[in-house]
Amino acid sequence: MLEIGQKAVDFTLKDQNDNEVKLSDFLGKKVVLYFYPKDMTPGCSAQAKGFAELFDEFSKKGAIIIGVSKDTVKSHKKFEEKYSLPFILLSDPEHEVMEAYGVWQEKKLYGKVSMGTVRTTYIIDENGVVENVFTKVKAAQNPQDMLNELS
Repeated sequence: MLEIGQKAVDFTLKDQNDNEVKLSDFLGKKVVLYFYPKDMTPGCSAQAKGFAELFDEFSKKGAIIIGVSKDTVKSHKKFEEKYSLPFILLSDPEHEVMEAYGVWQEKKLYGKVSMGTVRTTYIIDENGVVENVFTKVKAAQNPQDMLNELS
């Protein structure tokens, strides 16, 4: 897991419109980079809808919202359309970025152990440095918490 004060790992991934997006393209702006397990699931949908509802407030604070999961570009497009999501969704099917950020971890569910995405949100400052890291994120509460952090 990256720590506060570390340089954020730069990356290039495809967004929901099949365009390449580089983290370094957003230098000069704050970035709320959130990692989530799966499109269309209840928790992930609640989190995404929350960011969408507060999108204008984030924009007023000069912040960019980027969601990352291992879902495909096509899945992200459906997710964006279903919930009218106004922000960037990035596809990391090989979970390379998730591994670089330390969010691809062993998880246990009903005694079964598997690898998966641990819901985590990073705030990256205008210089590309990790300003804050939030683990054990509560999906529905995360967008408001992140907006409060930017205040």
